[in-house]
Amino acid sequence: MARPPTLYPRATVRRIVKAHSKKNLSKNVDILIFLDHTLFLKSLVCPLLQEATLEARRNGQRVLSATDIKKVTEKTLGKFKG
Repeated sequence: MARPPTLYPRATVRRIVKAHSKKNLSKNVDILIFLDHTLFLKSLVCPLLQEATLEARRNGQRVLSATDIKKVTEKTLGKFKG
């Protein structure tokens, strides 16, 4: 049976993480890092677009503009700040 295609280059991710952490990595840690990153992006982008859409509608616009997204980005990124 053929191997399914990967979503990302596992060896490259492992090499980058190992270089930054300077520690040994467990077998599937790159998969967990990829999934965490994907969940972070999903939780960042979906609310951002929803709030930007609401902001545009409040201003009477039909199309999202860069200014609508910029207004909402700071507030949304503030939620993830440590």
